Amino acid sequence: MFIENDLSIFLNKLDQLKSDTIPNWGSMLPQRMVEHLTDTLRIAIGENKQTLVVPEEKLPGMLRFLESDKEMMRNVEVPFAKKDTPLRNEEMELAIDEFADAYLDYLEYYELNPSKTQLHAYYGSLTFEQWNRLNTKHITHHFKQFGFFAFAVLLLIPQP
Repeated sequence: MFIENDLSIFLNKLDQLKSDTIPNWGSMLPQRMVEHLTDTLRIAIGENKQTLVVPEEKLPGMLRFLESDKEMMRNVEVPFAKKDTPLRNEEMELAIDEFADAYLDYLEYYELNPSKTQLHAYYGSLTFEQWNRLNTKHITHHFKQFGFFAFAVLLLIPQP
């Protein structure tokens, strides 16, 4: 179950996140996690071009996972989120502002380019709807990492 894909909901929780919060798992600190979420939005609009890292024959299975209700695995390292990636912003508030700007850019990009797809390293070329699905899974994953699961449960995407 995943949180609603809504910027105001995301910002409400991110504004409560302290820069010294210890994650429940993994080595990402809060500001790095926020910048990582921004990086993913930039991938979704083609600003951070990726190369496919899974064999093409595995893409159907990866897309089935994306459409499933299965959660993302913990402690997975991906090529676009290395542990030693330096922080871009001087403080957490600036990282959150950058995330908000990237989210608005993401929405505008697909509003202007509704049929466009962008390559994700593990899922292949994704449509806007698929990027939305990935974002809800991904943000839920990191919110759980930092103890926001109780909040996420209250904002589930309605199931038919």
